Amino acid sequence: MKITEVQPELNYQLRVVAADGRIGLFDVRPYLKYEAFAALVKDDEFARVSNGGYFVEWDCGADLSADTIEAKWKVSTPVTA
Repeated sequence: MKITEVQPELNYQLRVVAADGRIGLFDVRPYLKYEAFAALVKDDEFARVSNGGYFVEWDCGADLSADTIEAKWKVSTPVTA
């Protein structure tokens, strides 16, 4: 999956738009227990997410691959044929 857009939402959710048109939410909360993601508990730090196309990342060094996101996101807008 290629990510075309990522936006931080409330409750440590990411709104992700895929290149194929799917849109969904990915819950980052389960990852906040890991040291690499600890800085993201601060709302301003979480809000600084950036899109790398095949991953998302934050200034603190935390990142998530598109494969991880695709495996666990909740798609709200599926692709229509």
